[in-house]
Amino acid sequence: MKTVYDVQQVLKKFGTFIYTGNRLTDLELMLDEIKEMYKFGLIDVEEYRLAILILRQEMNKLNS
Repeated sequence: MKTVYDVQQVLKKFGTFIYTGNRLTDLELMLDEIKEMYKFGLIDVEEYRLAILILRQEMNKLNS
């Protein structure tokens, strides 16, 4: 997993599609979904860490 697109594909695998038209809001929603998926044991710790890192980096780029 290297890009936001890759994170979207993980979410898609579990039937989660996020698109609000606002990039920052989409990233925040993806972050929440990834946290929930990890909490319920749907993804492992490595996928969780990578996804969180990728999403936060993208959010930081948008906030700069």
